Amino acid sequence: MSSLAPLELDVRPLFAAGRPPLAAILSALNRLDPGQSLRLLAPFEPAPLYALLAERGFTAESQQLPDGTWAIVFRPGGEPAP
Repeated sequence: MSSLAPLELDVRPLFAAGRPPLAAILSALNRLDPGQSLRLLAPFEPAPLYALLAERGFTAESQQLPDGTWAIVFRPGGEPAP
């Protein structure tokens, strides 16, 4: 298990501006240190993203927050949640 804090990416402003978030998400993945997770904040559950990132070796754990935001942690190599 990695002791690195997840890199957090909030794509809600991109959606609010009408911009697709995929480029920002892929850029964030490329910036991850080995073993580091990505914590994504989105205005809805990004179900299609799960399969795309699974192909890159990431597992996803999602949670809807009280304000309606979805927080999804993508872990490399199927690391278990702490």
